[in-house]
Amino acid sequence: MRARVWMVVVTLLGLSLGDRVCAAPEWVQQPARLATVRDGLGNVFAKLRAGQEVRIAYFGGSITAADGWRVKTLQWFRDRYPAATITEINAAIGGTGSDLGVYRFRQDVLSKSPDLVFVEFAVNDGGAEPIQIWRAMEGIIRQAWRQDPSIDICYVYTMVTDFAADYDKGLFPRATSADEMLAAYYGIPSISVAYPTAEMARAGRLWFSPKRDAEGNEISPPDGVVIWSDDNVHPRDAGHAIYAQTIQDQLATWESAARAEPHELKPPFVADNWESARLVPLAPAMLTPGWKVMSTTEGLGAAFHDRMPTMWSADAPGERIQFRFRGTAVGLYDLLGPDGARAIITLDGEPRAVDRFDWFCTYHRLAALHIASGLSDAVHEVTVEIAPEQPDRTPVTDRVKDEAGYDPKRYDGTRMWVGGVLLIGELVD
Repeated sequence: MRARVWMVVVTLLGLSLGDRVCAAPEWVQQPARLATVRDGLGNVFAKLRAGQEVRIAYFGGSITAADGWRVKTLQWFRDRYPAATITEINAAIGGTGSDLGVYRFRQDVLSKSPDLVFVEFAVNDGGAEPIQIWRAMEGIIRQAWRQDPSIDICYVYTMVTDFAADYDKGLFPRATSADEMLAAYYGIPSISVAYPTAEMARAGRLWFSPKRDAEGNEISPPDGVVIWSDDNVHPRDAGHAIYAQTIQDQLATWESAARAEPHELKPPFVADNWESARLVPLAPAMLTPGWKVMSTTEGLGAAFHDRMPTMWSADAPGERIQFRFRGTAVGLYDLLGPDGARAIITLDGEPRAVDRFDWFCTYHRLAALHIASGLSDAVHEVTVEIAPEQPDRTPVTDRVKDEAGYDPKRYDGTRMWVGGVLLIGELVD
């Protein structure tokens, strides 16, 4: 492994939910770059050139889940290396960041023995503090290389128009800068597909979203100008083509210089990273009798079976999940939806209410109910109970009530769906 010198300024940060204090690097905003090869992707390129079986994982949010840059780059690999047998591992979940990703990484990615993992969480981690990003993203790295140090990882930095101000100053946004610091420490290659997107917008060759006339009709852009997205974050096909071409160009450049060698699992970048994060199945002993296992062949149980092999559901107020654990972080892997419940979470005797419903709940989607992190490494007791009162649905219903097919009954209910416990620690009796 190539020698690498890394200077880290250490500060002491006070952490919530347990008043733990630990050493952490100092976040420094990084200069924006199109790409940095670092230690490269030599292991996967060696297998591709040799015509071997290769598994490529795409791990991220909705930008990766869409049939866009993921599909286009996968086809590029297959076209460029026809002798290799290339399998896709689509491990992207819309609306989720690395704080859920680190818990599901073993199940959704590592269990499928990847050779290359593209990691795309820069947008969905945009509101997170750097220390949280480092804990989760470093946990993903260390889980991968603890299992197999030949797994290559490549960071992909995507765009939301809020990032444009930083890119226009020649800087990476906060979350991307945090990722880039971690990538530099571990030698992980990175590609910013946001970089050319922002560059094209500055040059007037790209509109972030459609322009409209006084009647609200979309205006056709001038020749040579691309409309990138409809919502300033999720690219249209033309936007995904920019992303895919950027990645493909870098991969083609990197291939010739790539060396096959195991990756070095260095001392931790942050001492309390989430390498031990995992998903733990629910056990019947944790549940009151109203919880039932959902079918894997129909309904929501079937729709989410690839992510939640076993999904439990209950809809009656007072139904509970209860367990004890020794560890530092805990949550539930669950769904949000139109009929989602208000949950009463009690941790070590302290209750609070959390709605499993939000502004986007016109449909059901995977989510994480983060209960606590940064706890003392002691025994803690958790109870999650369905509350009798429902969340306030009006932010959604007022918005959609005049749409065709609106059914108020879809927004009536106190239901929860849970696929497992998010845990850093161990369950105890």
